[in-house]
Amino acid sequence: MQKQYDVIIAGGGLAGLTLSIQLKKANPDLSILIMEYRDTIAPTAAHKVGESTVELATHYFREVLGLKNYLEEFELPKHGLRFFFKSENKSDISNRVELGPRLKLPTPSHQLDRGTFENYLEKHTKELGTEFMLGARVKDVVFSPEGHSVIFNHNGEEKILTARWVVDATSRFSLLKRKLKFEKEAPHNVNAVWYRVKGVVDIDEWSDNKEWQSFLAPKLRYLSTVHFMDKGYWLWVIPLGSKNTSIGIVADEDIHPFNTINTYEKAVEWIKKHEPLAATKVCPPKEDLMDFRILKHFAHNSGRIYSSERWAVTGEAGAFLDPFYSPGSDFIALNNTWLSDLILRDVAGEDIAMRTEIYERTHLSWFDSWLPIYQDKYKLMGNTQIMVVKIFWDWAIYWSVPCLLFTNKGFTDLKVLKELFMSENGIGIKFQELNKRMQDLFLQWQPHEHATFSNRYIDPFDLQYMRDFQEGIEVQHGTKKLLEQINLNMKRLENIAAEIFRHVSHQVKGTPFNMPVNPYTISLTEEVDTTSDKALMPDPAVTKDVETMWFYEKATHKAAV
Repeated sequence: MQKQYDVIIAGGGLAGLTLSIQLKKANPDLSILIMEYRDTIAPTAAHKVGESTVELATHYFREVLGLKNYLEEFELPKHGLRFFFKSENKSDISNRVELGPRLKLPTPSHQLDRGTFENYLEKHTKELGTEFMLGARVKDVVFSPEGHSVIFNHNGEEKILTARWVVDATSRFSLLKRKLKFEKEAPHNVNAVWYRVKGVVDIDEWSDNKEWQSFLAPKLRYLSTVHFMDKGYWLWVIPLGSKNTSIGIVADEDIHPFNTINTYEKAVEWIKKHEPLAATKVCPPKEDLMDFRILKHFAHNSGRIYSSERWAVTGEAGAFLDPFYSPGSDFIALNNTWLSDLILRDVAGEDIAMRTEIYERTHLSWFDSWLPIYQDKYKLMGNTQIMVVKIFWDWAIYWSVPCLLFTNKGFTDLKVLKELFMSENGIGIKFQELNKRMQDLFLQWQPHEHATFSNRYIDPFDLQYMRDFQEGIEVQHGTKKLLEQINLNMKRLENIAAEIFRHVSHQVKGTPFNMPVNPYTISLTEEVDTTSDKALMPDPAVTKDVETMWFYEKATHKAAV
């Protein structure tokens, strides 16, 4: 009689592989089978979304999964996210406003060559004792309290294996989502096309301006995830450890329709029109391409993630938002952390019903709170001043709360989750409300903001609060101290939001820079609370930081006519 596995994972990509490693490192005795539909090893240079990692996922890979040595030896270090904004002369990169770190960031991150990385993960999880079956295409799952039956095709035969837990890591095939009908749309209509070119593309070589070239140390621009931006789109340039380069267009359907970029020939013409300098550097003859991929309306949500009946989804089999800030691996890290905690506790005999409900509510809540960061925001990408403020706001909220929670194991601490997300006035609720107010403000601001800037460089570490939030990510706290730090970070975010609003409101309406502001009422279209005890006065340190990212001279701010 065949054995029953503790866990069967359908899908041997990044989400499934990392989950198996996380589980095996926590409990080597778990019996785990990964079923992967491809019948050979992953191509060494497999081309998938998710080549760029940021702080939360990097901590997961390096510290939780113990992959630090591998990443430092075989994958490229990453010098942050880098942005080049709208310009009157896009043929001169040295003239464009540039945003990115000048020096190495204290919290590391990496550029991943996904084929190489996933092949290593497969090898590593096998060494830990995970069984791996190639050429296995899962057709269905029959659920039972005694053990779920996984029905699959393998070597031309239909077979069945059973498991205590079944995890859907089938990416966009979304086996369980389709079976159990918990598909959910994400109202974010953006498309992507991407391809790889052979060899290194170093944007320092895109200009003969020696001053611009030497402003950063050699290779720091090259090691960044580079975004070239204008209204409705961004173009990425990402270096890979294989010494090849990933190129991608991500564009709002309403501004740059999919049918203008969905073949390589169309993509090249599009790049020539919108990023003419890039077109001379990253558009080789079609026969020299390594591959070309397209993805229409890539954002999708999910009505379910985890079940106390011992099934779950992870990675893109659940939900996916947008690659702009490289968050795909972050969601995998969060997803797998909640899921592995449930599996380990269940196998140990613990009742997981309450945790399952809390984790799912928290997970889906995070997706909903992150949606406003992207929804309708591609239309702002041609507005430099708005996007500089927005990017720094988005990084600040990311570093100050979710990254800190993750590195301190707060997402599986019920006391922390209850304090933050389960109470009516919890910080998590306020966090979502404050972010929504700010994201709405950016949209309200757009009709009043038209300036095109040039010859400017801004570094996130030019702002003290950005430096403090980044450096605080890896600081370890007990539960009480963690909650105290999250509270302090929230108070700082409230002051930042209020100060940004003062600047915007002064520009648009001529209101005074020193007015009190309740950050939970900020709006250019509704009445703002400036008189209650919740209205904050300016904080001098925050005012200084906001002035740093404000490109207009303070004395020239004028009310809108």
